[in-house]
Amino acid sequence: MQSIILASKSPRRKELLTQAGYTFSIEPAVGEETQVGDIPAEIVMHLARQKAEEIFKKHEGEDVFVIGADTIVVYENEILGKPKDREDAKRMLSMLSGNTHQVLTGVCLMGAQTKVFYESTDVVFYELTEAELEAYLNTHDGEDKAGSYGIQGPFAIHVKKIDGDYNNVVGLPIARLYQEMKSIKC
Repeated sequence: MQSIILASKSPRRKELLTQAGYTFSIEPAVGEETQVGDIPAEIVMHLARQKAEEIFKKHEGEDVFVIGADTIVVYENEILGKPKDREDAKRMLSMLSGNTHQVLTGVCLMGAQTKVFYESTDVVFYELTEAELEAYLNTHDGEDKAGSYGIQGPFAIHVKKIDGDYNNVVGLPIARLYQEMKSIKC
């Protein structure tokens, strides 16, 4: 039986895969991530593929199936990754305040066959006051998240609406992943 490996240390991805009923092990990719291209969808799919390939190569000759994923936030063609520090997080959240942005998650499924895809979700924030912004930054919730926020945590009160897959914003479009895995018979 094929072993499934999640090439991510994200607790959110782990939780989503577990909720979907998958049995898997976790081996986070640790290699240097290289952004290739300038189209967000291509960039995020390439990043997911890098992660999956790193772990897949470690298990060469074994019957494994690796899931690599990467999530980015895009606003007016600027990619917002994880914040470097508090000021960077404040800059990002101020930029997103009152606006619509996209959350893209690239996924690479690598086994006997390889499938790479991405999902995009539009997210609209309410306008944030300075006090609300500072209060959220004080939670430290967004420090390890693309765009400096987590939709599933204390920041949820600032999300006006989404158009697309909620779980994609959390970090893994689990329904699409399931359909894609089914299509390559995993």
